Amino acid sequence: MFEATVRANVLKEFAGVISTLTDEAKFIVNPKGVTVNAVDPAHVAMVDLTLNAKAFEKYSASDMEMGVDIEKLGEVLRLAKGDDQIFLKFDEEKNKLIVQVENITRRMSLVDTAGMSEPKIPNLNLPVKVVAKTAELERGIRASEAVSDHVALIASPEGFELVSEGEMDSVSLKLPKKLLVELNCKERAKSLFSLDYFSKMIKAVITSENVVMNLGTDYPVKMEFDIAKGNGHATYLLAPRIESE
Repeated sequence: MFEATVRANVLKEFAGVISTLTDEAKFIVNPKGVTVNAVDPAHVAMVDLTLNAKAFEKYSASDMEMGVDIEKLGEVLRLAKGDDQIFLKFDEEKNKLIVQVENITRRMSLVDTAGMSEPKIPNLNLPVKVVAKTAELERGIRASEAVSDHVALIASPEGFELVSEGEMDSVSLKLPKKLLVELNCKERAKSLFSLDYFSKMIKAVITSENVVMNLGTDYPVKMEFDIAKGNGHATYLLAPRIESE
């Protein structure tokens, strides 16, 4: 069983993190909260996301899973304002998710979870840890989007740099160590990534002031941040683009 009441801004943030990578996801529900592990169709990126029971106004659940169409859920959420309370209930008999926003009720057919995998974020030995202000990264991304479709993340003992190079122009965001929340880097590391993926991931960070990034040379980047004002946590993993010689 699953029955809960949650504020619209919390559910919008949760769904927004998922929709960055996929249109459908398996919600793994238990008495402690809701977890989603998903990979994008191109298998370039994955997400591990948890929304704790404390993030809900009311929450009652047993161990179960639901295949949710994120686009359909988004359609309902667009009807709600930030502080509106949304009522959620699993209709076991009809295998539907009931979503109620004020006087509007939508009964959503659930997606078959049989073919959905449960990918886990691998335990990579990434040598560099950078904790940066979300606002700084967003500004660097906005500057980069008009220049190229890829972005390089570069870390050194002196600081962190985000570089985007196009055929004609280039953009760089330089954050020396003193402007970072935390830097753990013994030697220079650089990896290249799809700007589209990286941009969507950073823009999904709504309520967390900081983003934790773990990286290495030609390794994936692992990004972590809190959601729902600390009552949930998200981890993204993005594969690198390997530069040709």
